[in-house]
Amino acid sequence: MTDDKMICEIYKSARKDEMYLYVEKTRGLKDVPESLLEIFGRPAPLMTLLIRADKPLARVASTTVLEKIREQGFYLQMPPVKENLLKEIGVTPPETHY
Repeated sequence: MTDDKMICEIYKSARKDEMYLYVEKTRGLKDVPESLLEIFGRPAPLMTLLIRADKPLARVASTTVLEKIREQGFYLQMPPVKENLLKEIGVTPPETHY
């Protein structure tokens, strides 16, 4: 395996929608701290993916994922920020009177 690619296992959080955990397939979840797994919930296997530095991922640079896995044994992808959830679901916020 060269430094510019890695076979990764991607897990989906049981507790938080759109939260994912990337690990090197051969190491599995060994390097993920227990405290993180408590927050993440039971990891549900989502897919196995060859991540290459020269191939982009949807929400994060592939080089960032590879670097974090090599440094700490995992990469945690947080859910995207919902900038205005009320507008997104079509609800007009109530007026506030002081």
